[in-house]
Amino acid sequence: MHAYRSHTCAGLNASNVGETVRLSGWVHRVRDHGGVLFIDLRDHYGITQVLADGDSPVFAELEKVRSEWCIRIDGTVKARDPELVNKNIPTGEIEIYIRDLEILGASEELPLQVFGEPDFPEETRLKYRFLDLRRETLHNNIILRSNVVKSIRNRMGDQGFNEFQTPIITASSPEGARDFLVPSRLHPGKFYALPQAPQQFKQMIMVAGFDKYFQIAPCFRDEDPRADRSPTDFYQLDLEMSFVSQQDVFDTIEPVVKGIFEEFGKGRPVSQDWPQISYKDAALWYGTDKPDLRNPIKMQVVSEHFAGSGFKIFASLLENEGTEIRAIPAPKGGSRKFCDRMNKFAQQEGLPGMGYIFWRAKPDVKVDDSFMSLIADVHDTVAKKLGVSAVKEGQMVSAINTPFLSHLIGALVGAGAEDKAVELRAQYLEAAGPLAKNIGPERTEAIRQQLNLGVGDAAFFLGGKPAAFEGVAGRARTVIGEELELTNKDSFEFAWIVDFPMYERDEETGKVDFSHNPFSMPQGGMDALGADDPESILGYQYDLACNGYELISGAIRNHKPEIMYKAFELAGYPKEEVEKRFGGMVNAFTYGAPPHGGCAAGIDRIVMLLADEANIRQVIMFPMNQRAEDLMLGGPSEPTNEQLRELGLRVIPQED
Repeated sequence: MHAYRSHTCAGLNASNVGETVRLSGWVHRVRDHGGVLFIDLRDHYGITQVLADGDSPVFAELEKVRSEWCIRIDGTVKARDPELVNKNIPTGEIEIYIRDLEILGASEELPLQVFGEPDFPEETRLKYRFLDLRRETLHNNIILRSNVVKSIRNRMGDQGFNEFQTPIITASSPEGARDFLVPSRLHPGKFYALPQAPQQFKQMIMVAGFDKYFQIAPCFRDEDPRADRSPTDFYQLDLEMSFVSQQDVFDTIEPVVKGIFEEFGKGRPVSQDWPQISYKDAALWYGTDKPDLRNPIKMQVVSEHFAGSGFKIFASLLENEGTEIRAIPAPKGGSRKFCDRMNKFAQQEGLPGMGYIFWRAKPDVKVDDSFMSLIADVHDTVAKKLGVSAVKEGQMVSAINTPFLSHLIGALVGAGAEDKAVELRAQYLEAAGPLAKNIGPERTEAIRQQLNLGVGDAAFFLGGKPAAFEGVAGRARTVIGEELELTNKDSFEFAWIVDFPMYERDEETGKVDFSHNPFSMPQGGMDALGADDPESILGYQYDLACNGYELISGAIRNHKPEIMYKAFELAGYPKEEVEKRFGGMVNAFTYGAPPHGGCAAGIDRIVMLLADEANIRQVIMFPMNQRAEDLMLGGPSEPTNEQLRELGLRVIPQED
């Protein structure tokens, strides 16, 4: 028999009854039932119940065992009584009567409990990550991650990609974040950098004549932490292809991502048709370039309804150049309590407030001759749609303040009787809220029609320059969708965001810089770079959004040195600076560089979505905390004087 086990703790069932077996694992929990000790023994694969009574030769030693001790047992497989079968685990039909016991590793008093997964401070969980990883949820997350990476590799191989590894120690290359610098011992005063991404290397792989490259690449960025971002390092599926267009990249990566989410998404629906939304439209409709399309709310510009209106705040705003009024529809949000809550949300976000209108049936609605005349005008059509002809007048009176009214109006519109629908709304529908009083019934009705809202619905309004309120509007859209239960939480919805602007202007300094990816090809090539306004230039850049997260970012690359020099010149980088920073890649492009493009998909975020986790540290085996500290191993640590001398460095104390 093997020194430690003949089976795993998930490998036994009723067919093994009577066999002598050996198991090794951790004590998950101990239960003393009046002279009989029951132990749930756990390993990587599962749990098996083992037991011993007073007649067992190891009973006395077994009484010493505590949770998370590592033990080996030999014993006989016995069938459980039918009423004691545990159908929740593969080994639930059997138990092991212990004949022999060896303590492989005793445990100190536990700083956090494994069984039951009770809450503990994250600092404790990270310091004792090796214990935290024994807990079922986190253990399964890491196994999921391994399986996802394995599946990605298989899928990329099936599409003809070759996996190559690029250097980890390289030259510093500005790519949007701070570098982690590595001092050189052999070249005093000079530094390497850990790569923020294999960007330049993968492009030179294309220049080298390889057609399809990928790797599961570690990337290092000295960034401020967020719930969906590690502050030091992360892994991405990095890929690049030669002789491709933007659509070719989409057609290549979509089946890989769809396949992963269908394989590991636990049956949740995965959208099949991925829309391509311009960056401009994404900002307008959703207030973000990574929209959550599970939420059906789409914002709209309603400036025309407030220009010259009685609501002076918005009317005055619109007199300034570059301002607009944006509406956020809120189906089912038509209560003053909810509207006041959203107004308070805007104030918490740093805005003065958020105007609103909500629509309701008038409280004194009666079924009178006018109402019955409207019904008669489109009786046949309405009857077919709603069965109104079968509704008695008394019943109709009681139904008029329910969704009946909005359904009836919808039927009138569907029947082509929009004029009658407008008349009915005017008689039986009213707008409420501060804005409605200030802009009057005609404007509120025009807004309602534009937003396609009805009884029980609301709309919220923000105004000014879009850059000042767009982020808050996007977050408000998210809150509205969640609170009104409009967002389908049980699905994966994808969208490509395209047509990113190449440049953005700092409003304070007026300086133009790259907005997204400096290595992308401008749409229109060299001709586009002659535009009077650099902010109007679009790039062949794209992101893939899923459920409010950016999963993929990529571009068709700028492979022509003359276009690259001009593109960087517009952002304030002279030719000499480009050659200093990117000389290796620019030089490679002078030797017959092919058109090429690619993208990178965040492994951590993909697994986070599949595991239904809100915090990225829940899918990373050994993450840093939010202060970029490794609490388990004590990093970052102070160097020794000898290490500093070898590197020609000294530490300068930071002034408070």
